Amino acid sequence: METTGSRTGQSPDLAPTLVRSEFAPRTTYLNSASTGLLPARAVTAMHEGALSVARGRPADMFADVEAARAAFARLVGVPVGRVAAGASVAVYSGLVAAALPEGAEVLTVEGDFSSTVNPFHMRADLKVRAVPLERLAESVRPGTDLVAVSVAQSADGRIADLDALRAAARAHGARVYLDASQATGWMDLGDHVATADFTASVAFKWLTCPRGVAFFVAPEEAEGFGGLRPLLAGWVAGERPWDSCYGPVEELAHSARRFDESPALLAYAGARHSLELIEDLGVAAIGAHDLALADRFRAGLAALGHEPVPAPGSPVVAVPGLGARQPELSAAGIEVSDRAGNLRVAFHFYNTAADVDRLLAALSG
Repeated sequence: METTGSRTGQSPDLAPTLVRSEFAPRTTYLNSASTGLLPARAVTAMHEGALSVARGRPADMFADVEAARAAFARLVGVPVGRVAAGASVAVYSGLVAAALPEGAEVLTVEGDFSSTVNPFHMRADLKVRAVPLERLAESVRPGTDLVAVSVAQSADGRIADLDALRAAARAHGARVYLDASQATGWMDLGDHVATADFTASVAFKWLTCPRGVAFFVAPEEAEGFGGLRPLLAGWVAGERPWDSCYGPVEELAHSARRFDESPALLAYAGARHSLELIEDLGVAAIGAHDLALADRFRAGLAALGHEPVPAPGSPVVAVPGLGARQPELSAAGIEVSDRAGNLRVAFHFYNTAADVDRLLAALSG
């Protein structure tokens, strides 16, 4: 595998032959924080799955769900029995919110993504407190029941200090709920997911899966699943799903599968292969490549007199005051986002140094 250069602005292509065989965008696509590109292998699998249904011989796409679940577990370093398969972060934020006792204090971050925090606000009997990201760890206090935070902020890519948060939570007996949607696929999450009480992540961004795929990491059955109740449990949540199709489910799964949503099978048919590609390339190599491109862009911005939101170690670069240029950049074939007034640019493994330079040239005009 060909690896990236160091943090010097030099960023050779990552496994160029493999990547070029999987991706052929018709734009300069720098918007993975919104939606990741689909690899060819995932598109092919979804097409074949759809054809199998159209022809009256549906493929066993439940096998794809299990393969995707196992791949995600490997990527974040947890036993597969801790992973539930679903479709959205908001559903799992809601399950965590429902498990809290009346009057519980939930500590959140100002301006965090709505799917991460809004379900806690839907319970009027919870005390939800929001603080700046930089003050999150120091704001954990006696009486804080749960800290809910995105590993990387959607609006600007800033990364939470997870080591400091873990230490503060342990010191005060608080639990931690992570939304890793903007981190899985490029960031080495080490033991952060393994030691967090709950983690959720969509897969259609940095994991390059189709929409309709999300994962949730819960505590083990021996830990009572952290007090979570399978409020949305349908037949797929049964220990033996095909024996749980009618009437109440007599035996729920003994793993986090009891928190599964009925899966969007065509999406999971593609997800299996997207996650395979991430594993083939390796998260460490992907992260190094992404960060080298982001650093190249930051250096170019400085030369143009622009100062991005400080977000060291992030492949997301947000430039205040330039968000309004998104439509003209899109018209020029450069896809980025306008988020909270920022021009948000996100670099992933299918991007190259030439993509960075094209965007810088467009911004200099």
